[in-house]
Amino acid sequence: MRIIVGVTGASGVIMSYYLLQALKEVTECQVHLVVTKAAKVTWDYETNLPLTALTSLADMMYGEEEVAASIASGTFITDGMIVLPCSMKTLAGIVSGYADNLLLRAADVCLKENRRVVLCPREMPLGKIHLHNMEQAALYGCTIIPPMLTFYNGAASVEDQIHHIIGKVLMQFGLVYAKMKPWEAEKQ
Repeated sequence: MRIIVGVTGASGVIMSYYLLQALKEVTECQVHLVVTKAAKVTWDYETNLPLTALTSLADMMYGEEEVAASIASGTFITDGMIVLPCSMKTLAGIVSGYADNLLLRAADVCLKENRRVVLCPREMPLGKIHLHNMEQAALYGCTIIPPMLTFYNGAASVEDQIHHIIGKVLMQFGLVYAKMKPWEAEKQ
């Protein structure tokens, strides 16, 4: 399995760390990571971890300016891409086909090659343009998984909430995440 992970400057960059930790546990999963300049700024604001804690979990790491990287070509076969968190700027770029950096180009390639693209847009409240762009992305084949709170699983911490989000994202690739508590109907 080969998955591209994009990290943008939206709030919630720590979720990408949990995602890469989970993908590291998947046997024979190769992770290609693109971290935008804005994501690096947000990382420093929101975490106490060095960025290398994230980048060391990837098999390949790219800067957003590396537009000639292998993931920019449809001949480089992947199982798809996850953008977590996905900024509204990135969402707009994907929807409009404005592939002016490697993250946007990789998403564009995945879409044109009919590969899975999972976007985890982070903004609140959502404006009409944001909602329109999410709808367009879904029409173009993206799966939209906003990192929303879940209460049915008895989450007792932010970390439990993150585990649930990661589990929902990985389900899109047929992967089971043991740290996610799925819905269980009450036993009669």
